[in-house]
Amino acid sequence: MELAQVRLLVTDFRGCYHFYRDVLGLTPQFEAPDGPYAKFTGDGGPAGIALQDRAQLAQILGELATAPAGYRSLVVLRVDDLDAYCARLAGRGAVLAHGPAPMTDRMRVAHLKDPEGNLVELQEWLALRAAD
Repeated sequence: MELAQVRLLVTDFRGCYHFYRDVLGLTPQFEAPDGPYAKFTGDGGPAGIALQDRAQLAQILGELATAPAGYRSLVVLRVDDLDAYCARLAGRGAVLAHGPAPMTDRMRVAHLKDPEGNLVELQEWLALRAAD
């Protein structure tokens, strides 16, 4: 397992995109100022900060993204075998809130919450971008 990103769930995607790119000087993996998703990296390592439009995540997770607590972020962990990893977690008492299920043609995901209610996304990458 590796840390893939910390993802911020935002409603002002364009404003946040410009802040992380233009103000903080982080490098976007691809240009996407209108979203609904972007990932930024600094000078080292594959992990980074990602932005995701809150409304897009609400379409995937339903109540999880629109809950009154207003989820603002999630930790994303990359695993090699999502089904096996989720089975191990279930054996340890974890309850999945969603998945495993396809997110895009390049990845499958599952979601769960930690004891404080923070979202954790588990990703299995099926195909890498050409730049990856």
